[in-house]
Amino acid sequence: MPLRDNQDTDSQAPANSFNLNAMIKQYYLLLVLMLMSVVAYTQDPMFSQFYAAPLQVNPAFTGVTYAPRITLNYRNQWAQISGGYQTYALAYEQSIEALNSGFGLMLLTDNAMDGVYKTNRFSAVYAYQVQVNNDFFIRFGVEAGLIQARIDWDRLRFGDQIDPINGFGDPSGNPNFSNEQRPPSLNNTVADISAGLLLYAKSFYGGVSVKHLNSPDQRFFDVNANLSAGLPLRTTLHGGLEIELPGGNNQNATAFISPNVLLVKQGDFAQFNGGAYAGFGKFFGGLWYRHAFTNSDAAIILAGFREGALRIGYSYDFTVSGLAASNPGGTHEVSLSINFEDTKEAQRRRRASRYNDCFKMFR
Repeated sequence: MPLRDNQDTDSQAPANSFNLNAMIKQYYLLLVLMLMSVVAYTQDPMFSQFYAAPLQVNPAFTGVTYAPRITLNYRNQWAQISGGYQTYALAYEQSIEALNSGFGLMLLTDNAMDGVYKTNRFSAVYAYQVQVNNDFFIRFGVEAGLIQARIDWDRLRFGDQIDPINGFGDPSGNPNFSNEQRPPSLNNTVADISAGLLLYAKSFYGGVSVKHLNSPDQRFFDVNANLSAGLPLRTTLHGGLEIELPGGNNQNATAFISPNVLLVKQGDFAQFNGGAYAGFGKFFGGLWYRHAFTNSDAAIILAGFREGALRIGYSYDFTVSGLAASNPGGTHEVSLSINFEDTKEAQRRRRASRYNDCFKMFR
């Protein structure tokens, strides 16, 4: 799921039908967290199919395929709620073997409340690989880019707009006037810097990444400037194994399973993902459980198919926290990757022997 606090509180469970009190809470929560508070913290989106968005996890993954690769990701969180979260991502990467390096570009868009609050992120990523010995490698990654946050102020609703009978509008449906102060700018663009480290061998990998090293300031109001208002650091620890199954071999493993874990902490919120990805020829699947430390969060199921250069995956998050009582629905996620190295099956079989690592699930 996106790294957003999903604890069982009324303020974090938007209504799925018209309810004045719930609507007031929903809009005030957005305003307080994103505009009016002393510290306007936000949290990063993060895909359940992290294997299909590796650059979002750790920039050190850049260029783990020798040929160019394009990945696309879409996530619809709490699909039954009008005004939930929708996240889109696009990435391009490729390796330059002569430089032991990988280069890439990423674009991510995150919409909250049907675009009332929208964030765009564009960044360039680079990774450098060091071979320690025949079976052990280290990759260093850096990421630099811009984050643009935008608020559609005219779609916000405030307490002084509420009419006891007609709600936020007059009998004709026009919104009531508000005395709330409009920010000087509804767009805020800041620089963002991240870094990561990845250690791996033929059967295991582990890494750490730290996002927002410069704590980008995303405030819309220039108040209490002496207090921190930066986007909090996001620290990610991740690792896994790759286990060959009958039907595969060292040169071209068509059957394998990869148990993996992901621990993410940003500000006061943290989550743990644990589960496994399995590949069986052209088909793959996976099961994970996500725990938000303060409450159980979701069970995740994945299924997918690959043919030549294309790989398509679909996952669904079953909400198991107390939020499920308010019927927010589950979360749909779709991924598509195009790995130009696998344009022909014969090429895939020949080139698979070039990899002496455990990144099959990431390719």
